[in-house]
Amino acid sequence: MNNRQAIRALVRKDIRSVTASVQLWLPMLIVPLIIGIIMPSALLWAASRMELRSLGNISFLLESLDALTHGGQIPQLASMPTDNHRIVYYLAMYMFAPLFLIIPVMASSILTANSFAGEKERKTLEGLLFTPISMDTLFKGKVLAALIPSLLLSWVTFLIYGIIANILMYPMFGTLMFPNLNWIILVVWVVPACSLMVILLNVLISAKVRGFQEAYQLGGLIVLPLIALVAGQASGMLLIGPWMLLMIGALLLLISMVLLRFVTLWNSRQQLAESQI
Repeated sequence: MNNRQAIRALVRKDIRSVTASVQLWLPMLIVPLIIGIIMPSALLWAASRMELRSLGNISFLLESLDALTHGGQIPQLASMPTDNHRIVYYLAMYMFAPLFLIIPVMASSILTANSFAGEKERKTLEGLLFTPISMDTLFKGKVLAALIPSLLLSWVTFLIYGIIANILMYPMFGTLMFPNLNWIILVVWVVPACSLMVILLNVLISAKVRGFQEAYQLGGLIVLPLIALVAGQASGMLLIGPWMLLMIGALLLLISMVLLRFVTLWNSRQQLAESQI
């Protein structure tokens, strides 16, 4: 068996182990469904059809939009006829974007925590280490087994969200508004870079701890900076533009290169075998 065949076999084996366990694949579907489709769609629908001024408590949001308009960060808002147009545009094109970083992070954390830590719990790691495949092939297979499903899940969620956003926005704006440049950079540049960084970090954690729960809890801490990013975007204090997205993706790739170095140094065949004793 050559390296490519070994990697494909590892990817198929890990994906089968995930699809065979409802405890693994169900959270991977629920999170994108809620934060990537249901919640944004409900808020966009409400913002496009309700009289927002009658609700009260939106003065803070309107003041933030005024600041973004006058600061030149979202100049398109200045020409929009109503507050509903401004809020719908801001929600659809800017505010929900950071939520789509949580989706690959959550999926990657679950998939990667199940890699080495899951092998240890199922008592299958020792047999895997005795096979003639190299450690480089083993790690590549583990990384791809997590990267491919998390990217597919993120892109499918993005596609569904985009269709719904355009359906809800078209009657107001008379044209297809989604996606803008921010979303394109986010999906094709930042999401893969973020997924790769999370996967490498979780591979490192998963290879050192003894069980899936421990690996998943430690890996889940990565979500905390993303929540701060969502809060900053929602308040208008930190508007993520194209250049910032490009820099975030580059930074994530740089961190991934450092993590890859640690993974290759700290996870020899002997160290992995000893870690499950």
